[in-house]
Amino acid sequence: MFNNTFNNKTVLITGHTGFKGSWLALWLHNLGAKVIGLSDAVPSNPSNFEASNLIKIIEDNRLDIRDSEAVKKVICNCQPDFVFHLAAQALVIPSYVKPLDTISINALGTANILDALRDLEKNVVAVMITSDKAYDNVEWVWGYRETDQIGGKDPYSASKGMAELVIKTYLNSFFIGANSNIRLGIARAGNVIGGGDWAENRLVPDCIAAWSDNKEVEIRNPQSTRPWQHVLEPLSGYLALASSLVNDYSIHGEAYNFGPPANQDFPVRNLIDEMSKYWTKVKWIDMSKNNNMNHEAGLLKLNCDKALFELNWLPTLRFEETVKMTVEWYKLYYQKDSRSMFNFSTNQINEFVTIANSRSISWSK
Repeated sequence: MFNNTFNNKTVLITGHTGFKGSWLALWLHNLGAKVIGLSDAVPSNPSNFEASNLIKIIEDNRLDIRDSEAVKKVICNCQPDFVFHLAAQALVIPSYVKPLDTISINALGTANILDALRDLEKNVVAVMITSDKAYDNVEWVWGYRETDQIGGKDPYSASKGMAELVIKTYLNSFFIGANSNIRLGIARAGNVIGGGDWAENRLVPDCIAAWSDNKEVEIRNPQSTRPWQHVLEPLSGYLALASSLVNDYSIHGEAYNFGPPANQDFPVRNLIDEMSKYWTKVKWIDMSKNNNMNHEAGLLKLNCDKALFELNWLPTLRFEETVKMTVEWYKLYYQKDSRSMFNFSTNQINEFVTIANSRSISWSK
């Protein structure tokens, strides 16, 4: 798939040590790319970055994305063919604790990447990953489209809206016209699960951490509905968008949603029930009556018709397959002692592609 788009190409991933970024690095390495990472630190311990031993297969640069000169130096030195910008403060709850950090990382960090691209004279495709939280969520029952209003009620959502404004500004000020050597695409995805996520205050990592120690996990919103999707789903969208941008100027500057099928919106309670099929001794307690947390959306869905019609992108996995792949990854991790998860993670990518092929999903026009 992707018509050998990334084979022998230099690909820069910002946020390569994070959950999505580390899986994207694995996939691009599997596609034959030379992968270069830019991140400030490994965001959790354990982490997929370390569990899959990615330090051995990619160039690892550590810096604060808010440092414009350091960002420019890395991008100038590596001369990337592709850029996937994922570096972010990516969680809602920490955004209430450190709102200024969230805003500066997500908005100014995005500006620094785009500003560094201005100095390049070669052709570059850049996929800027924001979030479904960039939409002004009024919790309606139908999916948000790319033309819906951007905004947010919490610092994280606001920071992603700001990032979108930064992208639009650079697009129209510096990268406009068919002769631009920089082609941009914007990717918006929602809640994802999958092996190797240990971020704080996230459902699956919290469950796995508790259950692996035979403890009870506290669930603050068991009735909250989320459009669950495996981490490889939006990544296939990012790769499809980058591949399409190489030859199709008409989608330059366009935004695309990447989410699960409409029938995969399930309450948290259902996800836990499905996980219990693959993990023994599942214990949890409903804490919703004691939930005095800051605002957190109860429903947020995406309409992905645009990605289907313009990129030929479709999600691959059913809900049950998504949960099975996720739990199987963690089960092996906690059983394997210190062996690398690299081979198993790569095998899951290959399995994902095989399933897509069997369902006639090609992710390309």
